[in-house]
Amino acid sequence: MTSPIQIQGVSHSYGTRQALVDVSFEVPAGQIFGLLGPNGGGKTTLFRIVTTAMRPSSGRVTICGQDVVAEPGAVRRVIGVVFQHPSLDARLTVRENLTHQGRLYGLSGAALQERINVLLTRFDLADRARDRVETLSGGLARRVDLAKGLLHRPRVLLLDEPSTGLDPQARWNFWQYLDACRREDGLTVLMTTHFMDEADRCDCVGIIDAGRLVALGTPETLKSEISGDVLQLEAADPAGLAEAIAARFGIRPQEVDGRLRFERPRAHEFIPQLVEAFPEAIRSVSLSRPTLEEVFVHRTGRRFTEGERVGK
Repeated sequence: MTSPIQIQGVSHSYGTRQALVDVSFEVPAGQIFGLLGPNGGGKTTLFRIVTTAMRPSSGRVTICGQDVVAEPGAVRRVIGVVFQHPSLDARLTVRENLTHQGRLYGLSGAALQERINVLLTRFDLADRARDRVETLSGGLARRVDLAKGLLHRPRVLLLDEPSTGLDPQARWNFWQYLDACRREDGLTVLMTTHFMDEADRCDCVGIIDAGRLVALGTPETLKSEISGDVLQLEAADPAGLAEAIAARFGIRPQEVDGRLRFERPRAHEFIPQLVEAFPEAIRSVSLSRPTLEEVFVHRTGRRFTEGERVGK
């Protein structure tokens, strides 16, 4: 069965700046795919291409078999889009916003109002239907945006940084509603995000950096490539300590943001040896389990938050 979202060899340039370089992946039906990357990594450019707002310099994107360049109208009929910033009229009520959206898709009358009522109930918004959007919290407004994107019963839902600006509880609530929509409507979802915990909840994750897809797989598969636990050391002389550790234990730590980092199985058993060998040189030691943040460091050689390049 053909995947609803197929991205094949997509590249894009803004003048001399390469924003995307030969990006390819697909999203099987019913999956939530997370495109994870730092600001400037290429997520927004790819999102604009997938939503038919921009033509790629090269490559091809199809949504439910329709080409986003050759058949943009057909693509728009099968996708729902939730942008990073709410696309609601703050002066209109919740119901008025949804009614206006429905009419843009040719819906009207009793059928439209029935569909609106279904979504208001699903997203626990029925008691806020007459409220102006400007009176809603960020979390409630995001629910209205999600309802708006689903009003015409799309087969594919595209979300651009949907949790930006939401508090932790509102983010958690948003995910509960999204999971319910995926189950009840059989949606296929592509979302961009820079939140690690959000990417962890996706069925599959693509990590994009400097326009290139640097990792692709399930969160657990990607984290399994980290060979053991991650140790980080703080020292007055990181470079000197790195040389000493290499000489003593045959381990070559990486320097990231002024701290030393290396991976080791059963790292908790190695910490006493390390501290005993260099008691004066080590200021602090921290141990963590593999995360998607560490996968990013492992693949790119720098921190996710646009940190410095990792030293040897």
